[in-house]
Amino acid sequence: MRPTLILGGTTEASRLAAAMAARGSPALFSYAGRVEAPRPQPLPTRIGGFGGAEGLARFLREEGIGRVVDATHPFAARISRNAAQVCAQAGIPLLSFERPPWRPAPGDDWTEVPDLPAAAQALRELPPERIFLAIGRQNLELFAQAPQHDYLLRLVDPPEAPPPLPRAGIVIARGPFTPEGDLELLRRQRITKILAKNAGGSGAEAKLIAARRLGLPVLLVARPEAPERPRVAGVEEAMDWIHADLGV
Repeated sequence: MRPTLILGGTTEASRLAAAMAARGSPALFSYAGRVEAPRPQPLPTRIGGFGGAEGLARFLREEGIGRVVDATHPFAARISRNAAQVCAQAGIPLLSFERPPWRPAPGDDWTEVPDLPAAAQALRELPPERIFLAIGRQNLELFAQAPQHDYLLRLVDPPEAPPPLPRAGIVIARGPFTPEGDLELLRRQRITKILAKNAGGSGAEAKLIAARRLGLPVLLVARPEAPERPRVAGVEEAMDWIHADLGV
């Protein structure tokens, strides 16, 4: 059986890695390297980018990869596009293991925007607020165009340099988070609005549940368009796909 490459970084990827290891299925796990201390995995693990589509294609050839599971973050659009392109050219089966997007529930006050630049423009037009900017450490420079706000950032690792925002507080924490914990955070920081990506999943949903309880408005960034490929949302489905043509 040729090994499976799991493009990881999400809770779903870690669950799949655990299932593959428990079954003894040959697999490699790949982290993009955007976190200083990624979670250990029960599989051989590589950390860092591939060097674009060409680098990914070379890696698949050299490692004899038989299939690829894209379990990256729903906003990791570049690696998903590269994986789709390379796998199509090489004839390697590709599966998307992705969490369903969040859907509004009764009591939610959500406004959806198509992308982060649109979110920054929307904030630019608002009077000063205290905003939980829950987008990670990338693309923060976009929000320098809305300097009137007080921002709260929650990051996995301490930043190497001050954020490019005139007024920004930082909380260092790694999920999954709880609604009770995020409720306390929003109250303590006197947050008036949340800006988040529609990542889906349970680990990061706590802030939305807390916002619902507090009646806070949420600006939600829609997912980027993803390449067409088979999709599953559960570990068992992913395992069935990986082993479907092997009879094991």
